[in-house]
Amino acid sequence: MKKTVQDILDLIAQNDIKMIDFKMVDINGQFRHVTIPAKNFSEDTLISGIGFDASNYGYSVVEKSDMVFIPDIDTAIIDPFCKVPTISMTGNAMIIDYPENRPLAQYPRNIVLAAENYMRELGIADKMYILPEFEFYLFDNVGWEVAPYAVSAHVDAEQSYWNSMNEGTGNVIAKQKAYHIAKPFDVAYEMRSEMCMMMEEAGIELNYHHPEVAASGQFEIEPQLGEMSKMADATMMIKYIIHNVAREHGKTATFMPKPIYGEAGSGMHVHMLLMKDGEPVFSDDNGYAHLSREAHYFMGGLLKHINSLCALTNPSTNSFKRLVPGFEAPVTVGYATSNRSAVIRIPAYAKSADRRRFELRNPDATCNPYFCYAAILMAGLDGIKNKIDPHENGWGPYDMNLYHLSDEEKAKLSHLPTSLEAALDALEADHDYLTAGGVFPEALLKNFIASKRAECSEMAKIPHPAEFEKYYNL
Repeated sequence: MKKTVQDILDLIAQNDIKMIDFKMVDINGQFRHVTIPAKNFSEDTLISGIGFDASNYGYSVVEKSDMVFIPDIDTAIIDPFCKVPTISMTGNAMIIDYPENRPLAQYPRNIVLAAENYMRELGIADKMYILPEFEFYLFDNVGWEVAPYAVSAHVDAEQSYWNSMNEGTGNVIAKQKAYHIAKPFDVAYEMRSEMCMMMEEAGIELNYHHPEVAASGQFEIEPQLGEMSKMADATMMIKYIIHNVAREHGKTATFMPKPIYGEAGSGMHVHMLLMKDGEPVFSDDNGYAHLSREAHYFMGGLLKHINSLCALTNPSTNSFKRLVPGFEAPVTVGYATSNRSAVIRIPAYAKSADRRRFELRNPDATCNPYFCYAAILMAGLDGIKNKIDPHENGWGPYDMNLYHLSDEEKAKLSHLPTSLEAALDALEADHDYLTAGGVFPEALLKNFIASKRAECSEMAKIPHPAEFEKYYNL
Protein backbone atom coordinates (compact mmCIF):
# COMPACT_ATOMS: atom_id res chain seq x y z
CA MET A 1 0.00 0.00 0.00
CA LYS A 2 1.33 3.43 -0.96
CA LYS A 3 2.20 5.79 1.86
CA THR A 4 0.60 9.18 2.36
CA VAL A 5 2.00 12.37 3.84
CA GLN A 6 -0.12 11.67 6.91
CA ASP A 7 1.61 8.27 7.26
CA ILE A 8 4.97 10.08 7.41
CA LEU A 9 3.64 12.64 9.90
CA ASP A 10 2.35 9.78 12.06
CA LEU A 11 5.73 8.04 11.83
CA ILE A 12 7.40 11.29 12.91
CA ALA A 13 5.10 11.70 15.89
CA GLN A 14 5.17 8.06 17.04
CA ASN A 15 8.97 7.80 16.94
CA ASP A 16 9.91 11.33 18.04
CA ILE A 17 11.68 11.85 14.68
CA LYS A 18 13.82 14.99 14.61
CA MET A 19 15.29 14.91 11.09
CA ILE A 20 14.38 13.72 7.60
CA ASP A 21 17.27 12.69 5.38
CA PHE A 22 16.87 12.75 1.61
CA LYS A 23 19.28 10.39 -0.15
CA MET A 24 20.15 11.14 -3.77
CA VAL A 25 22.32 9.26 -6.25
CA ASP A 26 25.23 10.71 -8.20
CA ILE A 27 26.38 9.58 -11.65
CA ASN A 28 28.71 6.97 -10.13
CA GLY A 29 25.94 5.36 -8.08
CA GLN A 30 26.96 6.76 -4.72
CA PHE A 31 24.57 8.22 -2.14
CA ARG A 32 24.63 11.96 -1.47
CA HIS A 33 22.23 13.45 1.06
CA VAL A 34 20.62 16.55 2.46
CA THR A 35 18.72 16.74 5.74
CA ILE A 36 15.82 18.90 6.94
CA PRO A 37 14.21 19.23 10.39
CA ALA A 38 11.25 16.87 10.60
CA LYS A 39 8.99 19.76 11.66
CA ASN A 40 9.51 21.29 8.18
CA PHE A 41 8.12 18.26 6.34
CA SER A 42 4.69 18.79 4.78
CA GLU A 43 2.59 18.17 1.68
CA ASP A 44 4.48 21.04 0.04
CA THR A 45 7.75 19.10 0.35
CA LEU A 46 6.43 16.69 -2.28
CA ILE A 47 5.65 19.60 -4.61
CA SER A 48 8.41 22.14 -4.09
CA GLY A 49 11.08 19.56 -3.25
CA ILE A 50 14.63 20.23 -2.06
CA GLY A 51 16.97 22.26 -4.27
CA PHE A 52 20.40 20.94 -5.29
CA ASP A 53 23.13 21.53 -7.89
CA ALA A 54 23.04 18.65 -10.42
CA SER A 55 26.47 19.54 -11.82
CA ASN A 56 28.05 18.58 -8.49
CA TYR A 57 26.46 15.14 -8.88
CA GLY A 58 28.20 14.61 -12.24
CA TYR A 59 25.21 15.37 -14.47
CA SER A 60 25.92 17.63 -17.42
CA VAL A 61 22.65 19.26 -18.42
CA VAL A 62 21.75 21.83 -21.03
CA GLU A 63 19.31 23.46 -18.65
CA LYS A 64 20.46 25.33 -15.58
CA SER A 65 22.03 22.96 -13.08
CA ASP A 66 19.68 24.01 -10.29
CA MET A 67 17.32 21.07 -9.76
CA VAL A 68 14.85 19.92 -7.15
CA PHE A 69 14.73 16.58 -5.43
CA ILE A 70 11.19 15.24 -5.00
CA PRO A 71 11.07 12.57 -2.27
CA ASP A 72 9.32 9.24 -2.79
CA ILE A 73 7.61 8.71 0.54
CA ASP A 74 7.07 4.99 -0.22
CA THR A 75 10.82 4.56 0.41
CA ALA A 76 10.72 6.09 3.90
CA ILE A 77 12.42 4.12 6.68
CA ILE A 78 13.81 4.98 10.10
CA ASP A 79 17.56 5.21 9.57
CA PRO A 80 19.22 2.76 12.01
CA PHE A 81 22.59 4.55 11.87
CA CYS A 82 21.57 8.01 13.07
CA LYS A 83 21.80 8.85 16.77
CA VAL A 84 19.36 11.71 16.23
CA PRO A 85 16.04 9.98 15.31
CA THR A 86 15.92 10.26 11.51
CA ILE A 87 13.73 9.11 8.64
CA SER A 88 15.54 8.37 5.36
CA MET A 89 13.94 8.36 1.94
CA THR A 90 15.05 8.53 -1.68
CA GLY A 91 13.24 9.99 -4.69
CA ASN A 92 13.63 11.62 -8.11
CA ALA A 93 15.38 14.68 -9.51
CA MET A 94 13.30 17.21 -11.40
CA ILE A 95 14.06 20.15 -13.67
CA ILE A 96 12.57 23.38 -12.35
CA ASP A 97 9.99 24.42 -14.93
CA TYR A 98 6.68 26.24 -15.18
CA PRO A 99 3.91 25.40 -14.55
CA GLU A 100 5.20 21.93 -13.54
CA ASN A 101 8.63 20.44 -12.88
CA ARG A 102 9.96 17.93 -15.42
CA PRO A 103 11.89 14.74 -14.58
CA LEU A 104 15.65 15.12 -15.10
CA ALA A 105 16.13 12.48 -17.80
CA GLN A 106 19.74 11.86 -16.76
CA TYR A 107 18.89 11.04 -13.16
CA PRO A 108 19.48 7.30 -12.52
CA ARG A 109 16.15 6.60 -10.83
CA ASN A 110 14.27 8.25 -13.70
CA ILE A 111 16.17 6.11 -16.22
CA VAL A 112 15.25 2.81 -14.58
CA LEU A 113 11.60 3.91 -14.45
CA ALA A 114 11.77 4.92 -18.12
CA ALA A 115 13.19 1.49 -19.05
CA GLU A 116 10.28 -0.23 -17.30
CA ASN A 117 7.78 2.01 -19.09
CA TYR A 118 9.45 1.26 -22.44
CA MET A 119 9.13 -2.48 -21.75
CA ARG A 120 5.40 -2.05 -21.11
CA GLU A 121 4.94 0.10 -24.23
CA LEU A 122 6.47 -2.68 -26.34
CA GLY A 123 3.96 -5.12 -24.84
CA ILE A 124 6.72 -7.66 -24.11
CA ALA A 125 6.20 -7.74 -20.34
CA ASP A 126 4.82 -5.59 -17.57
CA LYS A 127 7.36 -6.46 -14.89
CA MET A 128 11.02 -7.38 -14.77
CA TYR A 129 12.23 -9.17 -11.66
CA ILE A 130 15.91 -9.27 -10.78
CA LEU A 131 18.07 -10.78 -8.06
CA PRO A 132 21.55 -9.31 -7.61
CA GLU A 133 24.07 -11.27 -5.52
CA PHE A 134 26.20 -9.02 -3.31
CA GLU A 135 29.77 -10.23 -2.85
CA PHE A 136 32.04 -8.06 -0.72
CA TYR A 137 35.12 -8.10 1.50
CA LEU A 138 35.29 -7.17 5.18
CA PHE A 139 38.74 -6.02 6.28
CA ASP A 140 40.07 -5.26 9.75
CA ASN A 141 42.11 -2.45 8.29
CA VAL A 142 42.94 -0.91 4.95
CA GLY A 143 45.19 1.90 3.81
CA TRP A 144 46.54 3.40 0.64
CA GLU A 145 48.78 6.20 -0.54
CA VAL A 146 49.07 7.80 -3.96
CA ALA A 147 51.78 10.46 -3.84
CA PRO A 148 54.79 11.49 -5.93
CA TYR A 149 57.09 9.66 -3.50
CA ALA A 150 54.91 6.62 -2.65
CA VAL A 151 52.25 4.47 -4.30
CA SER A 152 50.99 1.67 -2.06
CA ALA A 153 47.97 -0.13 -0.65
CA HIS A 154 47.50 -2.73 2.08
CA VAL A 155 44.59 -4.70 3.52
CA ASP A 156 44.25 -7.21 6.34
CA ALA A 157 41.63 -9.62 7.67
CA GLU A 158 42.31 -11.69 10.78
CA GLN A 159 41.48 -15.07 9.21
CA SER A 160 43.67 -14.47 6.13
CA TYR A 161 46.18 -17.20 5.33
CA TRP A 162 49.06 -14.72 5.60
CA ASN A 163 48.30 -14.38 9.33
CA SER A 164 49.00 -18.05 10.11
CA MET A 165 52.10 -17.17 12.17
CA ASN A 166 50.70 -14.23 14.13
CA GLU A 167 46.88 -14.42 14.32
CA GLY A 168 47.01 -16.43 17.54
CA THR A 169 43.52 -17.99 17.69
CA GLY A 170 43.82 -20.73 15.07
CA ASN A 171 41.05 -19.21 12.97
CA VAL A 172 43.20 -18.74 9.87
CA ILE A 173 41.72 -20.25 6.68
CA ALA A 174 43.72 -21.67 3.80
CA LYS A 175 43.81 -19.59 0.62
CA GLN A 176 40.61 -19.85 -1.49
CA LYS A 177 39.06 -22.34 1.01
CA ALA A 178 36.50 -20.19 2.83
CA TYR A 179 33.35 -21.05 0.84
CA HIS A 180 30.49 -21.71 3.33
CA ILE A 181 33.01 -22.30 6.14
CA ALA A 182 31.31 -22.49 9.56
CA LYS A 183 32.07 -21.08 13.00
CA PRO A 184 34.54 -20.59 14.61
CA PHE A 185 36.22 -19.77 11.29
CA ASP A 186 33.29 -17.67 10.11
CA VAL A 187 34.23 -14.69 12.27
CA ALA A 188 31.75 -12.30 10.61
CA TYR A 189 28.61 -14.42 11.10
CA GLU A 190 26.97 -12.22 13.76
CA MET A 191 27.80 -9.07 11.84
CA ARG A 192 26.21 -10.36 8.62
CA SER A 193 23.13 -11.52 10.50
CA GLU A 194 22.83 -8.01 11.93
CA MET A 195 23.14 -6.59 8.41
CA CYS A 196 20.41 -8.92 7.16
CA MET A 197 18.05 -8.07 10.02
CA MET A 198 18.43 -4.37 9.19
CA MET A 199 17.78 -5.08 5.52
CA GLU A 200 14.57 -6.92 6.35
CA GLU A 201 13.50 -4.06 8.62
CA ALA A 202 14.01 -1.81 5.57
CA GLY A 203 11.62 -4.03 3.59
CA ILE A 204 14.25 -6.03 1.70
CA GLU A 205 13.48 -9.76 1.72
CA LEU A 206 16.53 -12.06 1.77
CA ASN A 207 17.45 -15.56 0.68
CA TYR A 208 20.65 -16.10 2.69
CA HIS A 209 24.14 -14.94 3.62
CA HIS A 210 27.38 -16.93 3.76
CA PRO A 211 31.18 -16.84 3.55
CA GLU A 212 32.50 -16.71 -0.02
CA VAL A 213 35.56 -18.41 -1.54
CA ALA A 214 38.32 -16.00 -0.59
CA ALA A 215 39.82 -16.69 2.83
CA SER A 216 40.64 -13.02 3.31
CA GLY A 217 37.23 -11.82 4.46
CA GLN A 218 34.95 -12.34 1.45
CA PHE A 219 31.20 -12.83 1.98
CA GLU A 220 27.88 -12.79 0.15
CA ILE A 221 24.37 -11.60 0.91
CA GLU A 222 21.58 -12.54 -1.49
CA PRO A 223 18.15 -10.88 -1.54
CA GLN A 224 15.01 -12.38 -3.04
CA LEU A 225 13.78 -11.56 -6.53
CA GLY A 226 12.25 -8.10 -6.72
CA GLU A 227 10.88 -5.65 -9.26
CA MET A 228 13.72 -3.94 -11.10
CA SER A 229 13.15 -0.32 -10.01
CA LYS A 230 12.55 -1.36 -6.40
CA MET A 231 15.65 -3.57 -6.46
CA ALA A 232 17.71 -0.65 -7.71
CA ASP A 233 16.64 1.29 -4.61
CA ALA A 234 17.27 -1.83 -2.51
CA THR A 235 20.77 -2.16 -3.97
CA MET A 236 21.66 1.29 -2.70
CA MET A 237 20.22 0.49 0.72
CA ILE A 238 21.97 -2.91 0.92
CA LYS A 239 25.34 -1.31 0.26
CA TYR A 240 24.54 1.49 2.73
CA ILE A 241 23.73 -1.03 5.46
CA ILE A 242 26.79 -3.21 4.79
CA HIS A 243 29.15 -0.23 4.89
CA ASN A 244 27.64 1.21 8.07
CA VAL A 245 27.34 -2.02 10.06
CA ALA A 246 30.95 -2.90 9.17
CA ARG A 247 32.05 0.50 10.46
CA GLU A 248 30.12 0.03 13.70
CA HIS A 249 32.00 -3.25 14.22
CA GLY A 250 35.39 -1.64 13.65
CA LYS A 251 35.75 -3.15 10.18
CA THR A 252 35.59 -1.75 6.67
CA ALA A 253 33.56 -3.16 3.77
CA THR A 254 34.44 -2.92 0.10
CA PHE A 255 32.67 -3.91 -3.11
CA MET A 256 35.87 -3.46 -5.12
CA PRO A 257 35.86 -6.29 -7.67
CA LYS A 258 39.50 -7.28 -7.06
CA PRO A 259 40.99 -5.85 -3.88
CA ILE A 260 43.44 -8.74 -3.38
CA TYR A 261 45.80 -10.14 -6.00
CA GLY A 262 45.45 -13.91 -6.34
CA GLU A 263 42.15 -14.14 -4.41
CA ALA A 264 38.62 -14.47 -5.78
CA GLY A 265 37.03 -11.27 -6.99
CA SER A 266 33.66 -9.88 -5.92
CA GLY A 267 30.91 -9.75 -8.51
CA MET A 268 27.26 -8.82 -8.51
CA HIS A 269 25.66 -11.56 -10.60
CA VAL A 270 22.21 -10.43 -11.76
CA HIS A 271 19.42 -13.02 -12.13
CA MET A 272 16.45 -11.91 -14.23
CA LEU A 273 13.01 -12.90 -15.49
CA LEU A 274 10.02 -11.20 -17.10
CA MET A 275 6.33 -11.45 -16.21
CA LYS A 276 3.28 -10.43 -18.22
CA ASP A 277 -0.23 -10.40 -16.77
CA GLY A 278 1.07 -12.53 -13.92
CA GLU A 279 2.46 -15.21 -16.25
CA PRO A 280 6.17 -16.04 -16.76
CA VAL A 281 7.56 -14.90 -20.11
CA PHE A 282 10.75 -16.95 -19.85
CA SER A 283 9.30 -20.43 -19.15
CA ASP A 284 8.81 -23.21 -21.75
CA ASP A 285 8.89 -26.91 -20.83
CA ASN A 286 10.08 -27.78 -24.34
CA GLY A 287 12.85 -25.19 -24.64
CA TYR A 288 16.55 -25.58 -23.88
CA ALA A 289 16.88 -25.53 -20.06
CA HIS A 290 13.07 -25.05 -20.01
CA LEU A 291 13.43 -21.49 -21.25
CA SER A 292 11.17 -19.89 -23.84
CA ARG A 293 12.10 -18.43 -27.21
CA GLU A 294 11.70 -14.95 -25.69
CA ALA A 295 14.18 -15.88 -22.97
CA HIS A 296 16.69 -16.99 -25.59
CA TYR A 297 16.17 -13.79 -27.59
CA PHE A 298 16.67 -11.79 -24.38
CA MET A 299 19.95 -13.63 -23.80
CA GLY A 300 20.86 -12.97 -27.44
CA GLY A 301 20.42 -9.24 -26.88
CA LEU A 302 22.63 -9.35 -23.80
CA LEU A 303 25.34 -11.28 -25.62
CA LYS A 304 25.20 -9.09 -28.74
CA HIS A 305 25.68 -5.93 -26.67
CA ILE A 306 27.82 -7.40 -23.89
CA ASN A 307 30.96 -5.42 -24.76
CA SER A 308 29.18 -2.07 -24.51
CA LEU A 309 27.15 -3.24 -21.50
CA CYS A 310 30.42 -3.79 -19.64
CA ALA A 311 31.01 -0.03 -19.59
CA LEU A 312 27.89 0.31 -17.42
CA THR A 313 27.95 -3.01 -15.54
CA ASN A 314 31.72 -2.95 -14.86
CA PRO A 315 32.63 0.75 -14.84
CA SER A 316 35.94 0.69 -12.96
CA THR A 317 39.47 -0.11 -14.06
CA ASN A 318 39.57 -2.60 -11.20
CA SER A 319 36.54 -4.43 -12.66
CA PHE A 320 38.66 -5.98 -15.38
CA LYS A 321 41.19 -7.38 -12.93
CA ARG A 322 38.32 -9.64 -11.78
CA LEU A 323 37.24 -10.71 -15.28
CA VAL A 324 40.14 -13.14 -15.76
CA PRO A 325 40.25 -16.96 -15.99
CA GLY A 326 40.60 -19.15 -12.91
CA PHE A 327 38.35 -17.50 -10.33
CA GLU A 328 34.81 -18.43 -11.49
CA ALA A 329 34.54 -15.01 -13.14
CA PRO A 330 33.26 -15.05 -16.73
CA VAL A 331 35.53 -14.25 -19.67
CA THR A 332 33.64 -15.88 -22.56
CA VAL A 333 30.66 -14.46 -24.46
CA GLY A 334 28.21 -17.35 -24.26
CA TYR A 335 25.45 -19.09 -22.29
CA ALA A 336 25.03 -22.49 -20.67
CA THR A 337 23.28 -24.35 -17.86
CA SER A 338 25.09 -24.55 -14.49
CA ASN A 339 28.30 -23.23 -16.04
CA ARG A 340 30.03 -20.42 -14.17
CA SER A 341 32.67 -19.91 -16.86
CA ALA A 342 30.12 -18.46 -19.34
CA VAL A 343 28.89 -14.90 -18.99
CA ILE A 344 25.26 -16.12 -18.86
CA ARG A 345 24.48 -19.05 -16.57
CA ILE A 346 21.11 -20.79 -16.39
CA PRO A 347 20.65 -22.12 -12.85
CA ALA A 348 19.44 -25.73 -12.97
CA TYR A 349 17.84 -25.39 -9.53
CA ALA A 350 15.22 -22.87 -10.79
CA LYS A 351 12.63 -25.51 -11.72
CA SER A 352 9.21 -23.88 -11.23
CA ALA A 353 7.79 -21.97 -14.21
CA ASP A 354 7.65 -18.65 -12.34
CA ARG A 355 11.31 -18.95 -11.24
CA ARG A 356 12.94 -20.06 -14.51
CA ARG A 357 15.58 -17.50 -15.29
CA PHE A 358 19.24 -16.89 -16.06
CA GLU A 359 21.97 -14.78 -14.53
CA LEU A 360 24.40 -12.33 -16.08
CA ARG A 361 27.71 -12.97 -14.30
CA ASN A 362 29.94 -10.09 -15.35
CA PRO A 363 28.44 -7.13 -13.38
CA ASP A 364 30.03 -5.90 -10.17
CA ALA A 365 28.85 -3.50 -7.48
CA THR A 366 31.06 -0.58 -8.53
CA CYS A 367 28.28 0.08 -11.05
CA ASN A 368 25.49 2.59 -10.71
CA PRO A 369 22.72 0.02 -10.15
CA TYR A 370 20.07 2.11 -11.91
CA PHE A 371 22.21 2.36 -15.07
CA CYS A 372 23.25 -1.30 -14.80
CA TYR A 373 19.76 -2.78 -14.44
CA ALA A 374 18.17 -0.44 -17.01
CA ALA A 375 20.92 -1.23 -19.54
CA ILE A 376 20.48 -4.98 -19.00
CA LEU A 377 16.74 -4.64 -19.64
CA MET A 378 17.28 -2.50 -22.75
CA ALA A 379 19.76 -4.99 -24.24
CA GLY A 380 17.38 -7.88 -23.58
CA LEU A 381 14.41 -6.03 -25.07
CA ASP A 382 16.51 -5.32 -28.17
CA GLY A 383 17.17 -9.05 -28.42
CA ILE A 384 13.45 -9.85 -28.28
CA LYS A 385 12.52 -7.07 -30.73
CA ASN A 386 15.10 -8.25 -33.26
CA LYS A 387 14.84 -11.99 -32.51
CA ILE A 388 18.56 -12.36 -31.80
CA ASP A 389 19.05 -16.11 -31.34
CA PRO A 390 22.16 -16.83 -29.23
CA HIS A 391 22.60 -20.35 -30.64
CA GLU A 392 22.40 -19.21 -34.26
CA ASN A 393 25.00 -16.53 -33.47
CA GLY A 394 27.42 -19.14 -32.11
CA TRP A 395 27.19 -18.12 -28.45
CA GLY A 396 26.39 -21.58 -27.10
CA PRO A 397 25.10 -23.37 -25.25
CA TYR A 398 28.57 -24.08 -23.86
CA ASP A 399 28.06 -27.04 -21.56
CA MET A 400 31.75 -27.48 -20.78
CA ASN A 401 34.39 -25.75 -18.66
CA LEU A 402 35.52 -22.91 -20.91
CA TYR A 403 38.68 -22.34 -18.86
CA HIS A 404 40.01 -25.78 -19.83
CA LEU A 405 39.73 -25.47 -23.61
CA SER A 406 42.85 -25.56 -25.75
CA ASP A 407 44.27 -22.27 -27.00
CA GLU A 408 43.05 -23.19 -30.48
CA GLU A 409 39.49 -23.74 -29.22
CA LYS A 410 39.57 -20.57 -27.12
CA ALA A 411 40.58 -18.56 -30.18
CA LYS A 412 37.26 -19.47 -31.81
CA LEU A 413 35.28 -17.90 -28.97
CA SER A 414 34.36 -14.29 -28.32
CA HIS A 415 35.58 -12.78 -25.06
CA LEU A 416 34.64 -9.92 -22.77
CA PRO A 417 36.62 -6.67 -22.94
CA THR A 418 39.87 -6.81 -21.00
CA SER A 419 39.89 -3.14 -19.98
CA LEU A 420 37.54 -0.30 -19.19
CA GLU A 421 38.93 1.59 -22.19
CA ALA A 422 37.85 -1.23 -24.51
CA ALA A 423 34.38 -1.30 -22.94
CA LEU A 424 34.04 2.46 -23.38
CA ASP A 425 35.05 2.11 -27.04
CA ALA A 426 32.29 -0.47 -27.43
CA LEU A 427 29.73 1.77 -25.70
CA GLU A 428 30.65 4.66 -27.96
CA ALA A 429 30.10 2.48 -31.04
CA ASP A 430 27.07 0.53 -29.78
CA HIS A 431 24.44 2.37 -27.75
CA ASP A 432 21.37 2.75 -29.97
CA TYR A 433 19.66 0.01 -27.97
CA LEU A 434 20.07 2.18 -24.85
CA THR A 435 18.68 5.37 -26.37
CA ALA A 436 15.64 3.56 -27.84
CA GLY A 437 12.41 5.04 -26.51
CA GLY A 438 14.40 7.94 -25.06
CA VAL A 439 15.41 5.81 -22.05
CA PHE A 440 19.14 6.72 -21.89
CA PRO A 441 19.74 10.32 -23.00
CA GLU A 442 22.57 10.67 -25.52
CA ALA A 443 23.97 13.52 -23.44
CA LEU A 444 24.24 11.28 -20.38
CA LEU A 445 26.13 8.58 -22.28
CA LYS A 446 28.55 11.13 -23.76
CA ASN A 447 29.10 12.64 -20.32
CA PHE A 448 29.56 9.20 -18.74
CA ILE A 449 32.06 8.10 -21.40
CA ALA A 450 34.05 11.33 -21.11
CA SER A 451 34.15 11.05 -17.32
CA LYS A 452 35.30 7.44 -17.42
CA ARG A 453 37.91 8.13 -20.12
CA ALA A 454 39.36 10.83 -17.88
CA GLU A 455 39.44 8.28 -15.05
CA CYS A 456 41.30 5.78 -17.25
CA SER A 457 43.77 8.43 -18.36
CA GLU A 458 44.48 9.43 -14.77
CA MET A 459 45.01 5.81 -13.67
CA ALA A 460 47.36 5.14 -16.59
CA LYS A 461 49.69 7.92 -15.46
CA ILE A 462 50.23 6.55 -11.95
CA PRO A 463 53.25 4.24 -11.48
CA HIS A 464 52.22 0.82 -10.17
CA PRO A 465 54.22 -0.90 -7.40
CA ALA A 466 54.48 -4.02 -9.57
CA GLU A 467 56.27 -1.93 -12.20
CA PHE A 468 59.11 -1.41 -9.73
CA GLU A 469 59.42 -5.19 -9.40
CA LYS A 470 59.46 -5.64 -13.16
CA TYR A 471 61.53 -2.71 -14.33
CA TYR A 472 63.44 -0.97 -11.53
CA ASN A 473 66.72 -2.81 -12.03
CA LEU A 474 66.74 -2.95 -15.81
